[in-house]
Amino acid sequence: MPENDIGNSARSPELSIIVVNWNTRDLLRNCLRSVYETVTDLCYEIIVVDNASTDGSLEMLEKEFPGVNRIVNRQNRGFGRANNQAFAIMKGRYALLLNTDTMVTSVAVGKLWQFMETHQDVGIVGGQLLNADGSKQNSVASFPNLMSLLLNMPLLEYVCPRKYPSKRYSHAAPIEVDSVIGACMMIRKEALEQAGFFDERYFFFFEETDLARSIRLKGWKVYHVPDAFIYHLQGQSIGDSAKSRMEFYRSRYQFLKKWHGRSYFSLAKIIIFSRLLVNYVSSLLLAVLTLGMNRKAKNKATVCLELIRWHFKKK
Repeated sequence: MPENDIGNSARSPELSIIVVNWNTRDLLRNCLRSVYETVTDLCYEIIVVDNASTDGSLEMLEKEFPGVNRIVNRQNRGFGRANNQAFAIMKGRYALLLNTDTMVTSVAVGKLWQFMETHQDVGIVGGQLLNADGSKQNSVASFPNLMSLLLNMPLLEYVCPRKYPSKRYSHAAPIEVDSVIGACMMIRKEALEQAGFFDERYFFFFEETDLARSIRLKGWKVYHVPDAFIYHLQGQSIGDSAKSRMEFYRSRYQFLKKWHGRSYFSLAKIIIFSRLLVNYVSSLLLAVLTLGMNRKAKNKATVCLELIRWHFKKK
């Protein structure tokens, strides 16, 4: 058992660290090790929600991390629903959500916790996500709107950096944002109870964006702390297949339908599908011109075609 596991301690945890796992045993091990190695000044509990893994994840947890609280599902309940199970039993004043493909760096969790402690009006805070080579990932997300759907995000980030902050800019201090990426986010329990838990109609993608909007509507703020670094092996916990992209589209449509009127939603659907068609044609053309040698273009065209077919099935 890790020395700083407080699962059986009489002291009440200040922080509940929640990790949802689905067949990512080795990533889960590395994620938990990074927590135990770096979070040394806080009293915390760890809750792992396993979504019916078949790769030996539970056996690994029992053997290597016996003090971790485990919730075992018989089926994959998705990100939001699984986290809601942990929210219902958490003891900390804050919940720290971590993807299994993340590894927290030294003092990162402490910085997020300290920011929440000194900013009582903040409901959600996130750190700076890093690639394995140390380069920055986008760690914040703006609420989707017609402008962001119509234009490329890099253009909006360049023209309107305050409204659309991104990894291209360095920030010397924490900044207020619409939402943070759910790979690593700390949520105040009080704000969570006021706004409600994750909307379980989302299976994977947009849950954190939806929750951030709900929390902001309750008067809380959402912040990004740029010097709290977390490594994120982006995509390894969900993949980038056509199936995962379909789930992304479904969740985005759910968000737009929930927060906007019928006319707005209909126009958004037209824009999204039109851009998908353009991406398909351009990728297919590039694949043909290179005689199929451009594997990236070929794969993109294949995924786009699957998404187009999915749209017609869903009408």
